[in-house]
Amino acid sequence: MTNLNEDIQKIKGQIQENKSLLETDVSTDMKSLVEEEITSLEKQLTDLENAQKVMEGNYIIDEDNPDFEGDINPNEVILEIRAGTGGDEAGLFAADLYRMYKRFGEIHNWKFEDIFLSENTSGGFKTVSTEIKGKNVYNLLQNESGVHRVQRIPATESSGRIHTSTATVAVLPRLKNLNIEIKPEDLKWEFFRSGGHGGQNVNKVSTAVRLIHLPTQTVVECQEERKQGRNRQKALEILNSILYKQMQEQRVSNISDLRASQIGTAERNEKIRTYNYPQNRVTDHRIKKSWHNLSDIVGGNLDSVLEEFKDLNPDNIS
Repeated sequence: MTNLNEDIQKIKGQIQENKSLLETDVSTDMKSLVEEEITSLEKQLTDLENAQKVMEGNYIIDEDNPDFEGDINPNEVILEIRAGTGGDEAGLFAADLYRMYKRFGEIHNWKFEDIFLSENTSGGFKTVSTEIKGKNVYNLLQNESGVHRVQRIPATESSGRIHTSTATVAVLPRLKNLNIEIKPEDLKWEFFRSGGHGGQNVNKVSTAVRLIHLPTQTVVECQEERKQGRNRQKALEILNSILYKQMQEQRVSNISDLRASQIGTAERNEKIRTYNYPQNRVTDHRIKKSWHNLSDIVGGNLDSVLEEFKDLNPDNIS
C-alpha cells in the first residue's frame, strides 16, 4: 500500500530524470519521446496533488460553481445504490432503483455520469455510484437515503413464491470548503482494473480505485476516470461527503466519534420504503403513506412521492 506523498515524490523524481536526459546529446526522435513523457508525468502529478489537497481539506470541490450558498450544492449529488439481502434478486432490484432515478432525472433534465458500476451474474447491480447534476437535485433526493425493500415473484421463481429483497440508497451532497481531517494512516488504498461500462481500453491497466476508511469501514470505489490520480481524487471527495453526512446524522463534530455506519447491513427490518408488486403498492414507512401506482413510480414518476417530503425537515422524519 502506497500513500499519495510517496507517489508524488516518485513522479517528481521521474520528471527530473527526464529533464536531465533532455540536457544530454539525444536524437530528435528521442527528445520528442522524452518531452511527451514529461507532459504525461506532469498531468499525473497535478492529479495527485489535487487529491492531496482534498485529503487536507484545502480545496473547493465544485470548481465550476464555487459561489453556491452554504456548505451544500443543491444542484449536484452522488447517488449510490448497493444490493442488500436477497441474492441475485437484490441485485436486480438495485438496478431497477437506478433506472427509476435515472428516468426521473431525464424528466427533469438532469445529467448522469457513472462513477462506479459492479454487476452480478444475473444482470443486476452489486453497486452503482453515479454523479447527478440538475436543478434542486439534492433537495429532491435527500430523503431517499436508506434501505428500500421489494416484495415480488422473481422471474426465476418456478413455484410462484413471493421473495423479499433489499437495496440501500445513499444520496451524498457535494460540498465546498470542507475541513475534515482524515489521517493518512486511516486510509487503505486498493487498485484494480475497471469493469462494467468502462469500456475495453479502460480495462488494460489498474486505474480503478477502492478506498477504505478503516475507523468507520466506509468503502468508496471509483472507475470514472482513465487515470488513477483522478480516480483517487474523486474517491477522496466522495469519502469526505460520506463522512460529512455521517457526522451530521450522528450529531458528532469529530471523525473519531463516528460509529461504523449501520446502513450497509441492509437488513429487511431497517426499511424506509417497500415496493409491493403483488399489491401494486409503494409504502413509505416514515410518513406512513402508500401509493397504488407502483409501475408508474418505478417507471420514474416519483413526483407524487417526493412531493410528500418537500416541506419536511429530514430530522423530523421518523
